[in-house]
Amino acid sequence: MSDLRLARDARPSEVVTAALERLDATEPDLRAWVRVDRDGALSTARELDDRPADGLPLRGVPFGVKDIIDVRGTATECGSRLRRGRIAGADAWVVARLRRAGAIPLGKTVTTEFAYFSPGPTRNPHDLTRTPGGSSSGSAAAVAAGVVPLALGSQTAGSLTRPAAFCGVAGFVAPVGSWPTTGIAGLSHSLDSVGLITPTVADLRVVHAVLSDAALAGTAPSGRPRLRVWTATELGHIDASMRTAVARAAEDADTEPLGWAVRTPGLVEAHTTVMAYEAARCLAAEAGHPEQLSEPLNELLARGRSTTDADYCAALSVAARARADILAILTYADAILGPAALGPAPHGLAATGTPVLSRPWQLLGLPVVTVPGYTDDEGMPLGLQLIGHPDRVDRLFAVAERLERRARQAPAL
Repeated sequence: MSDLRLARDARPSEVVTAALERLDATEPDLRAWVRVDRDGALSTARELDDRPADGLPLRGVPFGVKDIIDVRGTATECGSRLRRGRIAGADAWVVARLRRAGAIPLGKTVTTEFAYFSPGPTRNPHDLTRTPGGSSSGSAAAVAAGVVPLALGSQTAGSLTRPAAFCGVAGFVAPVGSWPTTGIAGLSHSLDSVGLITPTVADLRVVHAVLSDAALAGTAPSGRPRLRVWTATELGHIDASMRTAVARAAEDADTEPLGWAVRTPGLVEAHTTVMAYEAARCLAAEAGHPEQLSEPLNELLARGRSTTDADYCAALSVAARARADILAILTYADAILGPAALGPAPHGLAATGTPVLSRPWQLLGLPVVTVPGYTDDEGMPLGLQLIGHPDRVDRLFAVAERLERRARQAPAL
């Protein structure tokens, strides 16, 4: 049962049973799950069958957990042999909060190695010959395949936005520092964020409200959104269908160009510097076993070790200045609209696509919603991203819902 609302309204044991049946039907091809806690999930669901829904806003909702996030009594292996068999003694903060709301962890989903580039076995549900993106590969694929209506991910570069876009689901990257990352294996403390994946933006809003201990915000204001449009062409070749999707979405808003084409390449470079420097220190122990790490991760850690303190501080200064400038823009604009990826998911499973279009905004610590709905002429999803002000997340969701409705009514591009 992939719809979050239907899952909350149904009998928990029936919802979990349906999720396990769907998992069994899809997993031989999809390979989205590392391990599944069948007995534990069913036992919890049966206990919830006899409890009233009052005070449990996510009662009986099964969810997937990216395998860098701790679930008590379950291994957190981070897609690496170096963490094999490491059992978590406690839930990560985000898992504990979801449990408190009545949600049920179904199991751990595939991640790339230490949430970086080296891919796992997961395939894209829309085309098994294509990547689902990364590093939240299994979480995005599991939601897109209708196994669970919610999955947890994370983002340090483009680890949630990109797989959500490639798999045609909604994604939310929390502002850096807004939710605790306790119990999540980190890569870069200045950049790591908690992420959510659901079928629709409306579902994201429900889960966000639960995790934020806030009342669910009302409907979108009646006025047209005020958007700054970012074409992103300075960072790579944007597929024609993706350019059309951005243009179609912008038709329902009052728009101005973002005008940051000169700045974003420098933000990408600053992001890469910060990420490498901090990853080299975060994974210093693992770096002592280079033969058990992938070539891309070894290269990242080597770059981080060679980055000077001065270069790192300079990159942080670039981020601070740009953040102040973008927050000033977002005081008047509702959001920045742009492509979430260069195009649809690439063919092949040896790589997960480039995170370049997420790097500037992750460096600045901003909330991002991946808006699904558009497809190309082959039926592959084309995700858009909306970047917002960290103090106006409710407005960001409202605009995203409006754009999603428009996207789902549009013909293939």
